[in-house]
Order: sequence, then C-alpha cells, then structure tokens
Amino acid sequence: MTIRCIAVDDEPLALDIIESYISKLPFLKLIKTCSSATEAMQVLQDEQVDLMFLDIEMPELTGIQFLNILKHQPMIIFTTAYPDYALEGFNQDAVDYLLKPIPFDRFLKAVTKAQERMQRNGKPEASASAAATQQPQHHEQDFMFVKADYKTIRVDFRDILWIEGLKDYIIIQTKDQKIITLLSMNKMMEKLPDSKFLRVHRSFIVSLQKIDSIEKSRIKIGNKEIPIGEVYKEQFLKWVEENNIQ
Repeated sequence: MTIRCIAVDDEPLALDIIESYISKLPFLKLIKTCSSATEAMQVLQDEQVDLMFLDIEMPELTGIQFLNILKHQPMIIFTTAYPDYALEGFNQDAVDYLLKPIPFDRFLKAVTKAQERMQRNGKPEASASAAATQQPQHHEQDFMFVKADYKTIRVDFRDILWIEGLKDYIIIQTKDQKIITLLSMNKMMEKLPDSKFLRVHRSFIVSLQKIDSIEKSRIKIGNKEIPIGEVYKEQFLKWVEENNIQ
C-alpha cells in the first residue's frame, strides 16, 4: 500500500529534510512540496493525497486555520518548532506531532502510525476525521502531552507506572521521572486508553501492564503499594476475572 504525501512548510530547509526522509521509504510517495497553505489547497483539489506533513506556524494561514477550512482532510502529521502547539494539534486528530529538528527515527515512527491507520480504515481516501468517528482519539495514540514546569511534555503510555491524584493536580510516575501537572483524575482518564489503564482508587490510576502483584485490597507496582478503593473494587475484580488471574 503506497501512501501519497505532500509536505507544507514555509521553510525550504524543513521541506528538504522531509523530502529526503520520504525518499528513503518505499511505501511513501511524495506528490509535491508546498511553501504555503494556499498552494497546498490547490494540490489537494487536484490530487489524491493520503497524508500531509503540515507546519503549524506559517504566514497568512496557520496549519490549524488551514485544517479548519478543509472539508475533506487527509491524515495529518504536524511538524513544528513550537511544542506549545502540541495539544491544539492533537485536537485535530493528527496521526503524530513531530518537533523540529526532526530525527529520522521519529519520522519513521510517525509514518508507520499513518500506515497502520490507513490499513485499519481499509481505503486510501479515508480521512483523519473519518478515523476519529470510528474510534476515540485516545485509543489511536500511544502517547499524550501534558503541561508541566512551564512547558508541554510528551508522555508515552508504555512508560507510565501509576498516576496519583493530589487535590488540584496529579503526579504521573513513569519509569524514569515524576511529572506533576494541573489536571483532574477524570480528565486524565479521558486521555488514557482504557484497555491499558484502570482507576482503582479515587486517588490512583494504574497501568495494568505494570502490575507486579495483587494482595487482598492492594496492588504492588515495584515498591509502591496502591490501595483498591471500595467504589472501584468491582471493576478491578472484573478485569482480574477477564484476564484469568487466579
């Protein structure tokens, strides 16, 4: 399956890098590079485009403004030098978000996601908005962005051990760091794939894949003991039963 691409960026060097990366991957075909949103709009009208690499910060029309006026969107991978745009970008159901300067391994990971989405949808012309209708956004991504320490941080779901709620903020404990962000537990649950995470207490969400042991009303992840609240016990026991845990 060939993915037909265009790249939209007002920086010639950024376009050269994307063009170079695309040339290394046989399942990608570059239709055109565009230096503005208006130029890209004409290409989208004339050509079948499956995937668009789109810079967010551009003169005349930003990438977000451009998407908002498109009736039929291809899959989108955002490319930008500004991490603060990440959350806004993912509200557009982007396949991925690449921060400049873009390393090849991150580019490869992003286009592999696009390839998987295209295969799931079963037809090249399937748009990003159609994919959003079929499946909730947080189930399609394997990471999220949160604001912490005056910046926007990418957190991979596979790195999360547990999440603890403390009044008006939460602590995300990963294998490498502790991230504190202003967010409610309910909002955090909306961001997480429910096949991998479960709320087991009013103050705790656990990664189901990271549970080391279960004893009575406690879960152990590493050296951390996490209580199972009465309100959440039935849901947790249902998960235990479904996974044939004795």
